[in-house]
Amino acid sequence: MADHVQSLAQLENLCKQLYETTDTATRLQAEKALVEFTNSPDCLSKCQLLLERGSSSYSQLLAATCLTKLVSRTNNPLPLEQRIDIRNYVLNYLATRPKLATFVTQALIQLYARITKLGWFDCQKDEYVFRNVITDVTRFLQDSVEHCIIGVTILSQLTNEINQADTTHPLTKHRKIASSFRDSSLFDIFTLSCNLLKQVLSCLVQIASVRRSLFNNAERAKFLSHLVDGVKRILENPQSLSDPNNYHEFCRLLARLKSNYQLGELVKVENYPEVIRLIANFTVTSLQHWEFAPNSVHYLLSLWQRLAASVPYVKATEPHMLETYTPEVTKAYITSRLESVHIILRDGLEDPLDDTGLVQQQLDQLSTIGRCEYEKTCALLVQLFDQSAQSYQELLQSATASPMDVAVQEGRLTWLVYIIGAVIGGRVSFASTDEQDAMDGELVCRVLQLMNLTDSRLAQAGNEKLELAMLSFFEQFRKIYIGDQVQKSSKLYRRLSEVLGLNDETMVLSVFIGKIITNLKYWGRCEPITSKTLQLLNDLSIGYSSVRKLVKLSAVQFMLNNHTSEHFSFLGINNQSNLTDMRCRTTFYTALGRLLMVDLGEDEDQYEQFMLPLTAAFETVAQMFSTNTFNEQEAKRTLVGLVRDLRGIAFAFNAKTSFMMLFEWIYPSYMPILQRAIELWYHDPACTTPVLKLMAELVHNRSQRLQFDVSSPNGILLFRETSKMITTYGNRILTLGEVPKDQVYALKLKGISICFSMLKAALSGSYVNFGVFRLYGDDALDNALQTFIKLLLSIPHSDLLDYPKLSQSYYSLLEVLTQDHMNFIASLEPHVIMYILSSISEGLTALDTMVCTGCCSCLDHIVTYLFKQLSRSTKKRTTPLTQESDRFLHIMQQHPEMIQQMLSTVLNIIIFEDCRNQWSMSRPLLGLILLNEKYFSDLRNSIVNSQPPEKQQAMHLCFENLMEGIERNLLTKNRDRFTQNLSAFRREVNDSMKNSTYGVNSNDMMS
Repeated sequence: MADHVQSLAQLENLCKQLYETTDTATRLQAEKALVEFTNSPDCLSKCQLLLERGSSSYSQLLAATCLTKLVSRTNNPLPLEQRIDIRNYVLNYLATRPKLATFVTQALIQLYARITKLGWFDCQKDEYVFRNVITDVTRFLQDSVEHCIIGVTILSQLTNEINQADTTHPLTKHRKIASSFRDSSLFDIFTLSCNLLKQVLSCLVQIASVRRSLFNNAERAKFLSHLVDGVKRILENPQSLSDPNNYHEFCRLLARLKSNYQLGELVKVENYPEVIRLIANFTVTSLQHWEFAPNSVHYLLSLWQRLAASVPYVKATEPHMLETYTPEVTKAYITSRLESVHIILRDGLEDPLDDTGLVQQQLDQLSTIGRCEYEKTCALLVQLFDQSAQSYQELLQSATASPMDVAVQEGRLTWLVYIIGAVIGGRVSFASTDEQDAMDGELVCRVLQLMNLTDSRLAQAGNEKLELAMLSFFEQFRKIYIGDQVQKSSKLYRRLSEVLGLNDETMVLSVFIGKIITNLKYWGRCEPITSKTLQLLNDLSIGYSSVRKLVKLSAVQFMLNNHTSEHFSFLGINNQSNLTDMRCRTTFYTALGRLLMVDLGEDEDQYEQFMLPLTAAFETVAQMFSTNTFNEQEAKRTLVGLVRDLRGIAFAFNAKTSFMMLFEWIYPSYMPILQRAIELWYHDPACTTPVLKLMAELVHNRSQRLQFDVSSPNGILLFRETSKMITTYGNRILTLGEVPKDQVYALKLKGISICFSMLKAALSGSYVNFGVFRLYGDDALDNALQTFIKLLLSIPHSDLLDYPKLSQSYYSLLEVLTQDHMNFIASLEPHVIMYILSSISEGLTALDTMVCTGCCSCLDHIVTYLFKQLSRSTKKRTTPLTQESDRFLHIMQQHPEMIQQMLSTVLNIIIFEDCRNQWSMSRPLLGLILLNEKYFSDLRNSIVNSQPPEKQQAMHLCFENLMEGIERNLLTKNRDRFTQNLSAFRREVNDSMKNSTYGVNSNDMMS
């Protein structure tokens, strides 16, 4: 043992002399001794000893080098078992000592690579024992950063080693090993390396997203400089970006540069001119290779959109050079989309134009990029459009034109029309000039001329994608140049007048309406075009001045007088593939309703004339229902189409006069038909949803349109019908039994949600005195409320928050009930009350602010009611508490934990979370504190004690200040004082806890 230690010390001393001494003679002597050691019989065991016990890195290096020589020798090679042991030992040694000197790690990895290469074809029990490279490396990659670096180095070194021939072994053996390695392992190593690089880039994206406020100005500039320098080096050596995942992550990194830093900061970075040139070239190349990683283009366009949008605001003296590079990006995007058309049609590839969402997203980005140096964008678009339009016209006139050539030009024109619409939509009023408006005019004239050409051919053929592009263009044109805010002296209108004879907005509107009617006539069976066309009509009908100009057009009067399937095929009931395709009818009738209202006034004859087609439809359904045998499908289609039309009209009629005409037309004559439809088809949401939505619209007191005369019982009668529909639907839908989870919303919860909205609208409409129902023994109100409870109890708590529309309708209804019908809530069974309180408690922490605010309001009403009843019970009054109030108080006293839980939840949100609705949170909190003073005191002490000792006094003072000047009542003045105190409390607590390491944990105590 002593000999071992002595020889170990001698070896270490020799290593030191070899690597550190400056005396040549001493070094040569040490080298000679070490060569002898390498050739000695006990070299292997002593190498292991050096690795295990050696105190210097040089002795470890010597051991690794010696072992490499041992496994490489051709005469007297080491046995297989011994080489396997060395391989395993090296891997374990590296795994347990990740922080070795770099040259030692490198030498050990070289040893592993050499053993693996020379033993590539060695077998043990029919297994190639040295080929488990991926398995060997994976454990390193799943550990610390140091281990990951070792893992990557192993892969790199091994690949180099396999590829390098040596003179001591035959060349044929080298080639055989290299070929086998290539076929069996190289692709796996490449894939693993790409995944690693993707992870690194993902980390860089996260680093680039670090919040600006973490740095001061000097630190931020230094951090940005490092990031930009890294981006520059990647762009100068972009080979690794050939992998789509790496490319995608790099594009994300580029986008973060501008979303997290200002252009004024970027231009000050060293080498900015070179970096922006490289980024521009990379973007142009990426756009030209449109088929490669199309989802990554979004991030590149996002970068350039943000850069272009910043140009007017940059104050730095350094040049940003965007006027040079942005037009190149714009040109690359436009030309690459046009060039893709032919390839996509020729090879039958997936057309990006089919994904309208993606196209619209890219166009929104291009709208800002294209407005930078707009003269160049416009000149390019005019040139490309004229070329394609001329070719298209020539092809149409030619008898021998191939359908492929026509399709290519239509595809190019589709892209150009989309892009023209986008750049017009990118006009910013404060930054726009007369010259730019004139350029817009040039582009608009060309699109309108193309539209005249394509519309003239619709009887023979049409192109759906080109029509959708036209509608997108019209939408952008409307947004920018039509409406109350637009300057009519714009140069655009002057250009339209010169080229097309469109002298004013009214004439332009007539072009819009002409296009809308043409589309509805020829494209009535194409749902995408029909719905977008009707949306355009709907948008036009909203503007105050434009709707008055529209009504004067003969084409609009034609629509108001002829809204039948004879003229508009989409209104027919036979050509619908399914009932949901009728949704666009509501949009159509909303627009018609607005147009009708302009001159309707109190003219009942005009109203009756307009409603004739709908009256006929109602009579048809009534006739069908009166017989025992009728065509159910036809009845469904007729009714669904009708109620969708009526809902559009009801939505548009937001004035009392017009809405009363509609109400008197539908009630009482046609209401029974709607009730009958619910009874018959309650299980078919395609029928019940439109009917329920119509009823919810009819009871909605929009713009105070539901104002009945003093002597009119119509408010009560309308609520009776509402109650009847809710009860009919509710009782029947509960008979469905078990519904599969994936269908529960469509078949059940959606209808229930609409019923909740309907009941809420009726209860909060202020046109019914609900006290009269109980007074006169009318059970309509009670039936509706009891049905609500039955429906509510059939819904699991989780579903209430999982479905946003359901949660919004439920919590807004509950808010009305707790505000105006607390006696009803108090009379409920204990389990129902606990269900409602639990739903409020869960809603307080909901992500949807509207739901959270509604829950605060509900809780405030309940707590106020409780506090008042408790106050009354302690006073000596002649009027005792009602039975409901007494029972409710008893339930709350039996279950104090529910209210206490909500007190801690509200306080937790205010103190520890980003509370976005502090005022709403403050309102129930005072009542909760006054009802649970002892619990609040314990909670306060708990929070104070959870703070570091030096901060406890400050936290205690915060709570003292919170209750300063607060009396034991819930009067408005006292509440307002508490709300003010709470704002100061939250500010002080946040300041106190900013440097605390304890504060954030106190919500464990409060959960």
